[in-house]
Amino acid sequence: MPKLSVRDISKSYPNDDSGEVEVLDGISFDVHDGDLLCLVGPSGCGKTTLLKIIAGLLEPDVGRVFIDDEEVRAGHNRVGYIFQQESLFPWRTVRQNIRFGLEIANVDKTEMNVRVDEIIEIVGMEGLEDNYPHEISGGQARKTEMARSLVVSPDILVADEAFSNLDAQTRNYLQEEFLRIQKRTGSTIVFVTHNVDEAVFMADHILMMSNIPAKILKEYKIDIQKPRVRTSPECLAYRSDILSLLKIEQEKAMSQARQKQSAST
Repeated sequence: MPKLSVRDISKSYPNDDSGEVEVLDGISFDVHDGDLLCLVGPSGCGKTTLLKIIAGLLEPDVGRVFIDDEEVRAGHNRVGYIFQQESLFPWRTVRQNIRFGLEIANVDKTEMNVRVDEIIEIVGMEGLEDNYPHEISGGQARKTEMARSLVVSPDILVADEAFSNLDAQTRNYLQEEFLRIQKRTGSTIVFVTHNVDEAVFMADHILMMSNIPAKILKEYKIDIQKPRVRTSPECLAYRSDILSLLKIEQEKAMSQARQKQSAST
């Protein structure tokens, strides 16, 4: 039984012409327990919209989301979310940020301290618990956000371009840390990225999405043992194939934009 099942999800938004833009068109896929799935596709193809639907932050126009074979709807709290932009509270320490979700859930103080201490050790933030966000690095802030999501024991963790604002060295380090933490916690993860190298290095499966209205163009099962060597022939072969498909979709998007511009003039 899949941990997460997404079935026939479609979503549209109003546009400036008093009409609608269809963003997602019949998206379906499964993610199994403990897997890391990466969503890759052209900019603006609806990856973030899809994550928000999975996380219960948006209602789809059509389709359903199941976790452990149980349908979930907007407003559910079974998914932890790591946002693209840093979202730590600047007035709270690392420890206080991490325990925020537990406070909202009215978790007993003793249990809260045990769970927070455990996740701080897992993500490797010991010694920094009393620091404020401005006193830690960008990479440490991302690990704190991951700890804050994981400490509430979500069924699934979703991450939206979690490392996009970091330098290459920190990004590579955090990819390795993310995999280490996932292995330690057994988390099921859906990870959005524009970085194909990142997807090939981290993912068990990659879903390639088309331009809007977005469909699933292709699913890749990354059959390479972890930890992976980024420059191995196997990784480079997946990278080449995905980039070729992505280039075709980007060229289609540019062509559609030119046609739309010509039609409006």
